[in-house]
Amino acid sequence: MIATVSTVKDTLANVQRFVRGNLAGGVDHMVVFLDGPDPEVEAWLASQEHVTCLVADDAWWGGQRPADLNDRQRLHANITKAVLTVVPGVDWLFHVDADEICQIDRAAIAAVPASYDAVRLAPLEAVSRPHWDASPTWFKRLLGEADLKLLEVLGVIDKPANGQYFHGHVEGKTATRPRLDRWLTIHRTVDEKRDEVPHFKAPGLSVLHYESYSGEDFVRKWSAMLAAGPEISLRPVRERTKAAVQALIGKPLSPEVRERYLSRIFAATTEDDFDTLRELGLLVEVDPDRGTHTPKPFAGRDDLAAALAALAGQPKDVFGVCKPAGPAQEVLSRLGAGDGKKSWWRKNGRP
Repeated sequence: MIATVSTVKDTLANVQRFVRGNLAGGVDHMVVFLDGPDPEVEAWLASQEHVTCLVADDAWWGGQRPADLNDRQRLHANITKAVLTVVPGVDWLFHVDADEICQIDRAAIAAVPASYDAVRLAPLEAVSRPHWDASPTWFKRLLGEADLKLLEVLGVIDKPANGQYFHGHVEGKTATRPRLDRWLTIHRTVDEKRDEVPHFKAPGLSVLHYESYSGEDFVRKWSAMLAAGPEISLRPVRERTKAAVQALIGKPLSPEVRERYLSRIFAATTEDDFDTLRELGLLVEVDPDRGTHTPKPFAGRDDLAAALAALAGQPKDVFGVCKPAGPAQEVLSRLGAGDGKKSWWRKNGRP
């Protein structure tokens, strides 16, 4: 069984695309932490058979909510991973964002050798255009040196590097087998020394990244990112965009004027030369709405939901990246997780 874990703050339409696309693209179950209350999104997620949803509000954090979004994401990923070590049934747990859709060839992932504890999904980034009539279906793939130099000479990119060509990450996304001695970061699976473990890669294992794919999404996403916390880890090429957006938002402008200048920042920093990229054969056409995967029911869904609910208000630091496994195991044992008996949560009337 393939599962994902995500920390989400987005519109209902985008969350619906995210859930439906991942389930059709090879995922069986999704764990979604809402990064704050959103009754409309929460109600829809609660109605989905293949989703476990938890609202990461003040009650969840117990007054100790990390200010950094990346810290919240890592904690949620590794809390879920830890619980899945005692709630059986999940073979791989992928850490993805709400603007990412997994494309998992189930035959490819079934062929992962037992010697690998991690899998990597190669990134495919949505082409950024001022407007899409529907959800994007054209994506950029990582390019080799010759194509990157061609795009530099043509003036499409400033430097011949995928880090310049892509606006978002170039690392892709990662999965781990549920183990207490492996940890999920934003893009890697690491061991107790924080060293990256070997990742299995193969054709048919990729992730669609809807990174600022339109002018409207650019404005929405950057506004949400800057509101999510004082520190956001970004690649150096994106710091220029961040600084410009921050400076603009800090000025006493009318909404109409602010939106006009945000559109100019999008055009200067993010908009892609779609016609050139497509004519040169550098794009991949993918429509996640045409995915054919049928998710498997997760027998441990109720226990997973109850275990996460039981952790509300408790300190989360023991689940941090590269923290000793012993304290995390003690927390799970104290809650009765994995004791081979009727679950602690059901005995105590938890969901």
